[in-house]
Amino acid sequence: MQKILIVEDDLAIQALLHDFIQEAGYSVELASDGVEALSRFSEQNFDLVLLDIMLPKIDGYGVCEVIRQKSNVPIIMLTALDGEESQIKGLDLQADDYITKLFSMPVLIRKIAAILRRTSKQEDTPHIMSYKDLTLDLDGYKVYSSEGNIELTPREFEILRELLNHKGRNLTRQNFLQTLWKYEFFGDERIIDTHIKNLRKKLGTVDYIETIRGVGYRIDKEDKE
Repeated sequence: MQKILIVEDDLAIQALLHDFIQEAGYSVELASDGVEALSRFSEQNFDLVLLDIMLPKIDGYGVCEVIRQKSNVPIIMLTALDGEESQIKGLDLQADDYITKLFSMPVLIRKIAAILRRTSKQEDTPHIMSYKDLTLDLDGYKVYSSEGNIELTPREFEILRELLNHKGRNLTRQNFLQTLWKYEFFGDERIIDTHIKNLRKKLGTVDYIETIRGVGYRIDKEDKE
């Protein structure tokens, strides 16, 4: 059974999330502040973290930053802060999704399922994908170059895999949203640009992603001289 850590200081919302998510078939652990969240995360293995931002002791941004230093576990930020700046900050810290309150519980459950489905091992896909000096372990969600392992979040990995699956084709923001998010998206499409920016920075010398002005992104099918 997949295990989810819910980090929420509002006990009423915490109880609501606990009941709905557990009813959906997941194992659930609870934390009411940032310190407790990091303690639980260090003691157990989780498949996903549902993380409020406005937390006592250590806020959600701080919790996310610490988790990302040692894990690529999917993180969904859940918060009342709906401004663009807050969302960009969460995405820059490599959260996989950002959901603002008030939200639909059935939609949240489906978002959780979609992320976990994508990050689970899939027996019907090839285990390895290679391009130039880049190798993707599709089961382990790991990326390697001649310089070693490249640490990506699950969302960054999925974007890179999608680009490699469509070498030579221009992919728009809508292409990524429809293929990877798999639910109706109400936020700013520039969420894709933020993920691409973080991805390119991590790839460094093996950044083969091209920006197609006014269109989107692609990886060329043919090697360039």
